Amino acid sequence: MEFKTITKSFEELSPKELYDLLQLRSAVFVVEQNCVFLDPDGLDDQCNHLLFYSGATLEAYARLLPAGVSYPELSIGRIITSAAVRGTGVGQQLVQKAIDETYRLFGQGPIKIGAQLYAKKFYERFGFVQSSEVYDEDGIDHIKMIKPSEV
Repeated sequence: MEFKTITKSFEELSPKELYDLLQLRSAVFVVEQNCVFLDPDGLDDQCNHLLFYSGATLEAYARLLPAGVSYPELSIGRIITSAAVRGTGVGQQLVQKAIDETYRLFGQGPIKIGAQLYAKKFYERFGFVQSSEVYDEDGIDHIKMIKPSEV
């Protein structure tokens, strides 16, 4: 499946792109996962946003954070794919592109994520290792994971 990939700062996002990413995040994190929380957390304006479009439809998304915003380390968050593309390999494309773009934008360094526990093996394929005990976030088991610097 071919995607148009876009990486933009918050200020560069068009109103449609901002609407699309908030809609996809809400569809996945709030509706599908039945998790009531306020997704716009005050960090989006400090991040870069990676969007995967198929035509006019946003199918995958990740938020790229410089060091010092969520954690002392670089970070990738809000990693999601639409239900329509799950199982097609787009998640792997998204995570690899998110890692590459994070390094391009912010330089090399460890990358820390808060991962849902069920996805641990998925992230291990990209070099992430568990760095915390299991914790509850909005009713879902999570772990912190870190990808050591490649330098």
